[in-house]
Amino acid sequence: MSEAIKLDEETLKNEEDSDMGSWAHSSIQAALACLLRTDGRFNVLTELNLDVSQVDLTQFGIHKDEIKPDVCLYAKKKRVEPTRDLIRMLEYPLTAIEILSPKQNISELSAKLNAYFALGVKSYWLVLPMNESITVYSSPTQFELFGTKETEVIDEVMDIRLPIKEIFDLYLD
Repeated sequence: MSEAIKLDEETLKNEEDSDMGSWAHSSIQAALACLLRTDGRFNVLTELNLDVSQVDLTQFGIHKDEIKPDVCLYAKKKRVEPTRDLIRMLEYPLTAIEILSPKQNISELSAKLNAYFALGVKSYWLVLPMNESITVYSSPTQFELFGTKETEVIDEVMDIRLPIKEIFDLYLD
């Protein structure tokens, strides 16, 4: 019986580590990916494993060999053949987007903010579903906050403009 308890505890820990998304998290992630993909300038990827095993991110409180942004943007490149799929990306994205899920702590995403800029991203978006806001960072200390009173989310660094209402269109019928 103790083996079953250990297995259940391990399963719970793995579920916590996987940061399972909610309806809002998933809906916002899908909306962002769709809107960004229509731009045509970027490869838009969700839940991509970024290999950080060769980089010391402990100063940011990150003790993992990989980090996984909810959405990330790469410059449009030639097509990757399905037989050459990448499990862990060694090249870091231009933009990393994190969406706070109900089980996440905001300090975890703040740590990732600093880590992503240390890895060389050009911009970082922090999306807060509960108050329908997006903070777009151009550096760890430079940011713009966008809410539903604005019509667009604007990332000046990446020259991106998205309709904010379409990002937070969370209907469950």
